Amino acid sequence: MQLATFDDFRDLLLATDPDAVAAPDAIPDPFLLARAGAVSAHYIPFDYVNPAARVVLVGISPGFVQWKNAVREARRQLMAGAPRDEVLRAAKYTGAFSGAIRPNLVALLDHVGLQRWLGISSCATLFDAHADLMHVTGVLRNPVFVNGKNYSGAAPNMLTTPLLQEQMLDYFAREVAPLRAAVYVPLGPKVGLALDWLAARGVLDGRRILHGIPHPSGANAERVAYFLGRKERATLSSRTNGPRIDAERAALLARLAALS
Repeated sequence: MQLATFDDFRDLLLATDPDAVAAPDAIPDPFLLARAGAVSAHYIPFDYVNPAARVVLVGISPGFVQWKNAVREARRQLMAGAPRDEVLRAAKYTGAFSGAIRPNLVALLDHVGLQRWLGISSCATLFDAHADLMHVTGVLRNPVFVNGKNYSGAAPNMLTTPLLQEQMLDYFAREVAPLRAAVYVPLGPKVGLALDWLAARGVLDGRRILHGIPHPSGANAERVAYFLGRKERATLSSRTNGPRIDAERAALLARLAALS
């Protein structure tokens, strides 16, 4: 299959003002990659791959705000005459893990010792001095919308929906093909299941998936706090399964130790 690439969309990116696009349904038709019923996938200039990466942070799918930010940055870089690789790198990492999510993510990764496995002082430096060690992507690399809203990973099931299976196998699989020596950090259980599904199909080595790290979003604050040892099990709400988190943390530490 011929995949959509930046070179196919360069002129469209230059011609598109993302600030004039108010909602996913208003994304210009030429960005559409696939549609099946209420589900649609649209091109985003996220072609950049860091072949030297040793850790890959994997989310579900870029959302509408990320689409707008990436198109805006790609357009800005193109208008400034930047080289192709710089256009793509800037578009990919504009706003990546910004705001409150970043300190939570760094704390979680450092807590399990990923910084020692990487040979750095803290995973905070993955966002500046050691950015060459990190790659960021989604199991669905291109934005997916359901009924005009960001896809959450819940419905439809990406493991049984042909359009979403194709997006994972056509885009994610080819993106990570050069990253055989990296470890994969799934951000959330839905991503973990998708990575296992991909590993079963030979896309990556399942032993290199670091399951068990809670999603670092503020909405997951209690799980993050317990994982980090900042909250006692006796004080957890009924929504947080302390024993499961303990088991997942222990399995993760054992897996990382086996890779060292």
